[in-house]
Amino acid sequence: MWHARRRIDALLAILGSTSVIAWSVLGLHESGLALPAFCSAETSRAMPFSVSFDHALLLNSPAKLAAGWALMITAMMSPLLIEPLRHVRKRSFAKQRAEAMLLFAAGYMAVWMAAGLAFQPAALAARWAEPAPLLGCATAVALLWQVSPAKQWCLNRCHRRPHFAAFGAAAHRDVFGCGLAHGAACVGACWALMVLPLLLVQAHLLAMVAVTLFILAERLDRKPRAPRLAQARPRQGAAHQCNAGAHALDSGEHH
Repeated sequence: MWHARRRIDALLAILGSTSVIAWSVLGLHESGLALPAFCSAETSRAMPFSVSFDHALLLNSPAKLAAGWALMITAMMSPLLIEPLRHVRKRSFAKQRAEAMLLFAAGYMAVWMAAGLAFQPAALAARWAEPAPLLGCATAVALLWQVSPAKQWCLNRCHRRPHFAAFGAAAHRDVFGCGLAHGAACVGACWALMVLPLLLVQAHLLAMVAVTLFILAERLDRKPRAPRLAQARPRQGAAHQCNAGAHALDSGEHH
């Protein structure tokens, strides 16, 4: 028991330290070029979009943007991986645990890196246009997404803990696939909130901290449950049954 608790604490310490280091690097480079979504590139809206896009790439190379996005995801999402990685470790044999956890993290990170290919150009386009109205629209979209059945479905998928094959290539495939699926569910649950810091020119880092705390609290608090539309159907069915029962009772009294 003591050894198991010690190993769990070690996982918590590793992920916590990784997140803290990533946040520290982001803080040090807040005014530099390391942050994603062209945080430091002040593209002029007087230029044509193609010209301003080329100018932004001169200030922020694709490699630097990818590194900044990876750093952002590492800082914000590492705490969310504690429970999934505990599950992977518990379901893997001792000699395969480290490899299994690395494969899961690689699959998870691959999905987020792919999402960055869409988020960052979209953020640049928003900054080239009128950022204030678009930020308001993005906030409204985020609020609507938060209460949508699709959001709850994605959040439910984040709580899934599937089984894996025990040995060989099948075990590697299952763990990596689980990382991909978990990453896709996490992107689906968080995308609307993650876009908001990318649209901010000022207070970018503070927005990231706020979004991270909200996502972490939501993940810890909102346990899996049926999406709202699915919850409405049983209640409608129950109401129909009650009405049918009442009608049958009234008919019996008349007879």
